Order: sequence, then structure tokens, then C-alpha cells
Amino acid sequence: MTSHFPDKRQDGDTPPRDAATIVMLRDTPRGLEVFLVKRHGLSDVLGGAYVFPGGKLDPSDSLLDPQTHLDQDPNRLHAALGEAQLDVRTAAGLYVAALREAFEESRVLFSQDVDTARAALQQSAEKPFNQMLVDLHVRLQTRHVLPWSRWITPRKSLVSSKRFDTRFFVAAVPHAQEATHDNHEATESVWLPPRVALEQYWNRQIELAPPQIMSLAHLARHTSVDSVMEAARITPPPLILPEAFDEDGTPGLCYPGDPAHSVAQRAMPGQTRLLYRNNHFEPAGGFETLFD
Repeated sequence: MTSHFPDKRQDGDTPPRDAATIVMLRDTPRGLEVFLVKRHGLSDVLGGAYVFPGGKLDPSDSLLDPQTHLDQDPNRLHAALGEAQLDVRTAAGLYVAALREAFEESRVLFSQDVDTARAALQQSAEKPFNQMLVDLHVRLQTRHVLPWSRWITPRKSLVSSKRFDTRFFVAAVPHAQEATHDNHEATESVWLPPRVALEQYWNRQIELAPPQIMSLAHLARHTSVDSVMEAARITPPPLILPEAFDEDGTPGLCYPGDPAHSVAQRAMPGQTRLLYRNNHFEPAGGFETLFD
């Protein structure tokens, strides 16, 4: 499998667009698993790569009536994100965006009961997300959807011609709902233990972008959904600003705490850089160093 990501370099000051991604988790006999969808090969953002469901913030996401359709006060959601400069309405909208994308891309509705989720699926092709929530009197469940990290596409990007300011949320998949791809934006889907997903990437079975690589390596340190959620509760979501660099002619991305990065304080555990070599993003020391 040959990555095409570096063909989409950009160097500019285009402001990043607000976006949200949801990392859905479940416990299984083989341990913690994460849900990944394969983006359509013709997508202009990470086409063909396996990603967590997500997308850009839609204006309608911030227009939802929070008193009727959210189970928490927007001020609590704003506080959990830890972004003082962000207005409360946009903060709540980012949660809505994550849950809307979960519904649109994986057919999972974070609602109060399974019957409501089934009814929503029947209406999904006919009505916009907000209208469906109104018609079915849905109150979105945000209490167990927790901020995990925040990734901002660098100005000098190796992987995309667009820039995003993406908030990553973690959540257990709702009980009795089955996540699957939508056959539109995503053409395949899979549940995998984080380490297995990285092994498949290393063996060229699937394609991953750097934020997914680093996030999966982080998640591989946990053995259960509860472990991930507890970490999210007690740790403010780190701001991760990748920076492009060059090591002896090999391009790469480095992260806060790396000697080549402008921020000295580490933002996440594990590796602080990935090199792009052999048509692949990989840690300099080999696969196992992803988990150091």
C-alpha cells in the first residue's frame, strides 16, 4: 500500500476549521477495541485512510436548543474542553458535531434508548440531523462523551491540503447499538484493538494518518473503556500542534516535547516524532517504540 499523503503538502496561514472526531470504544474478550471507518477513496481529506468518525463543525451544530436536546448545561461542556477563548455556543456545538458525525458515519445515536435510535435511522435519509432530533424528542447523551485531545493541522502539512482544529472525544459505544459505515463517506469499517490496528498499518494492510497513529498508540496503553474514560476525566485534553521537520533529508512530523518542536513540554506519552520513509509514517526506532 502506497501512501499519497505527502502529495498534498501545503505551506500557508489558512485558518484551521473547527472540527470534531469521536473515538468510540468497547470492551471485548480480546480487550479494548476502537471503531474505525475507511474514508471513501475519492475524499479530498485522507481518502482511503482509516479514521475515527468525524468532520467539520456545521453551523447548525451550534443552533441546537441545549435545554431541550442536550443532557448537560453548555457551560459544563465548555469547561470540560478547557478552551477559555472559545465561546460557549461553539463549545456545545463541537459536542453536537461529534455526535452528529457518529450518527451520520457509523449509524450510532447517543440517545436515551435503543427504540429512539432505531426510529432515527429510519428518518436519517429524509431529514437533517437537528430536525430529526426535534421530531423524535431526542436528548443527546453527552455525560459519557469526554474530551481526549485537540489536534491542529500544521501550516506546513505533510498529509492534507486543508487545515482543521479538531477536538477528539472518547466514548463507549451506546448499549445495544451496532456501529457500521454509511457506504457514502465511509466504505468500510472495523473494530480493532489499538495495537492490532497499528500492526495492520505497519504491515501495509490499512492506511492511517499521523493523528490516528499517535492516538492509537496512546490508547494502546489502556486495557478497558473505564481506563480510557478515567484518564479523560482527570487529564485536560492536550493541545497537539504537529510541526514539520527534516532529519538528514527525511521529512517528518514532530510533537510537543520533541527537541525539534517549538514547545518543550510533552503533550502525550510515547514517541514525539514520526518520519516519512518507505512511503510510510513510522517512528525512527521501529514499531515497538510506538509504545515506549
